[in-house]
Amino acid sequence: MKIASLLPSATEIVCSLGLQDSLVGVTHECDFPVGIDAKPHLTASRISHETMTSKEIDHAVRSQLDGHGSIYDLDTDLLEKLQPDLLITQELCDVCAVSYKIVSKAAKIYAADATVVSLEPTTIEEIFANIITVGELTDFREKAEDVVADLRRRLGIIRQKTLGLNSRPRAFMLEWLEPAFAPGHWAPEQVEIAGGECLLGKPGERSVTTTYNAIRESNPDVMVLIPCGYYTHDILRQLQFTKFPADWREIKAIEKGEVWALDATSYFSRPGPRVVDGAEILAKIFHPDIFGSPTDAEAVRIDPDLLQFEQ
Repeated sequence: MKIASLLPSATEIVCSLGLQDSLVGVTHECDFPVGIDAKPHLTASRISHETMTSKEIDHAVRSQLDGHGSIYDLDTDLLEKLQPDLLITQELCDVCAVSYKIVSKAAKIYAADATVVSLEPTTIEEIFANIITVGELTDFREKAEDVVADLRRRLGIIRQKTLGLNSRPRAFMLEWLEPAFAPGHWAPEQVEIAGGECLLGKPGERSVTTTYNAIRESNPDVMVLIPCGYYTHDILRQLQFTKFPADWREIKAIEKGEVWALDATSYFSRPGPRVVDGAEILAKIFHPDIFGSPTDAEAVRIDPDLLQFEQ
């Protein structure tokens, strides 16, 4: 079977089933497991995370989508050349990948024999269901069930160790810097499983814009920076161009030095197997006495001097 993935998360799911060699095309963002970026790229982005601030990116995205455009290009010539048997896409978010409408139309014209499947998870359980779905479509259901069973086992270990905790840190997961976004989809679940209390976000619901004032009033004990699609080094770079309100200095998390930057791309933005890694890392941040402290590769504690405040 020839598989084309238009989602980094789908690419990771396919590879978790041992089907890396079946992938004939991936997105320009696919970078896990190592070496997968050598596959032909079916997409390209019109927006650069490397050269634009989070505020500029937000404006560019809204401008494109409000004009009913797309922030991604699909290489239809390559799609026609590859002729995949299975094409995996999504309808959940036009910011995360090429829109389903564009993919569906292109598939009918350039890959008419392909089975097109859209993955739409909003919770961890739905992510697991997607893994099973991909397993069924590729005749690897048994392997998919093994993968999901192991992911459940790992989450079960965290739940067991945090069961009956007297203290759960109140955590805010910042999903975008400017404007500020509150967490949604599976991120609140990751927080709860890790033994925290998620602020300003509900499981299974979309992440939404919030205000700096609302975050200040929520007064989190821990603040975790996970701007969608950002790696840790992207966050550290963006902090140079971001000014927070002066009264943010009074937020408990900032006063106590409990502000962390995590690899959002790998562990929070993509609905694939590594959301479990994200929960494990959060557990280390929230309860280092139980799980041990996170490594530098897992999470970076933000030096207060890196945070800029308005005068």
